[in-house]
Amino acid sequence: MKTYLIDDDHLGIFLTEQLLRAEGFSNSICTFESAEAALQSLAQGEDEVPQVVFLDLNMPVMNGWEFLDALVPYEKKLRGNCHIYILTSSLALTDLEKSKHYALVVGLIHKPLDSKEIRAIQAQLENGLEAQ
Repeated sequence: MKTYLIDDDHLGIFLTEQLLRAEGFSNSICTFESAEAALQSLAQGEDEVPQVVFLDLNMPVMNGWEFLDALVPYEKKLRGNCHIYILTSSLALTDLEKSKHYALVVGLIHKPLDSKEIRAIQAQLENGLEAQ
């Protein structure tokens, strides 16, 4: 399973990637320190679409919401194949409500990601979760 991890925090990327590997979550983890780089990779479409994207909201230049808005032209290609989980340190309920307006977003997870959440995501994917 191909996974994208998009976060501008070097330590956050390292820790999340190590946890995903320790849990056997993915055999292919692509990390991006900017949403622009991840978007460019998705837009080029040379690689297979990631099944899971962990997306930080608070990033410079292009934040997570802007990334999601930029995915709209690719939504048909991604729907059902790509499941986005927002990673955030924010406790704002408005983020949860706003995330529901994006068809590709299937969950909002408060940082840091832990083993229990990874196993829950794995179970959802194994049970055929489809982005609504």
